[in-house]
Amino acid sequence: MRVVKEAEERRNEILDVAEELFAAKGYDNASTNDILERIGIARGTLYYHFKSKEEILDAIIARMTDRLLARALEASQQKDRSVIERIVLAVQALNVDSKLGVEVVRQAHKPQNALMHQKMQERLLAGINPIITLLIEEGIEQGLFSTDYPAEAVEMFMLYSNVTFDGDKEQSPQQMRQKVMGFVYNLERLVGAKQGTLSDAISSLIVGSR
Repeated sequence: MRVVKEAEERRNEILDVAEELFAAKGYDNASTNDILERIGIARGTLYYHFKSKEEILDAIIARMTDRLLARALEASQQKDRSVIERIVLAVQALNVDSKLGVEVVRQAHKPQNALMHQKMQERLLAGINPIITLLIEEGIEQGLFSTDYPAEAVEMFMLYSNVTFDGDKEQSPQQMRQKVMGFVYNLERLVGAKQGTLSDAISSLIVGSR
């Protein structure tokens, strides 16, 4: 058991140092040699845990998305807030707000990292969909929403938002306003909400995340 514990500690140490280096120097400019020198371990020790720099980045993404999803779950459980507020807060919790997060997202948007981008999206969607679905179901009970397919509506909503508001797309304020209006219009119909129910909350979320 002691060996397993030490191995896990070493793995986390490698990820912690790699996060710092990737954020400070950029993924392309940071090397495995930098990681080895910072920690003071042999290359064989590094390769025991990770076979490549790309594998280290994959692990960082997994750890980062798990943290974001934990934040989203916590936001969704703030019972002193309305259902709509909790939906907004849960989705907002998925926004990266650190230098490392920005660097990871930048790497994910590179053409050569398309698979990494896909994996990151799939992991986030798989984790957030059940959280938002529970909130939609709560909203249905309260008469805010009306749909026989809450889980499917959430899946469509998250996929739509992920594609429409992908962070690598440069858009003018007018284009963004048009997209936000169309997004909210369609979302309210997806979940069976009265027109205007979500407009202020969702608009502030999207504009504030950019």
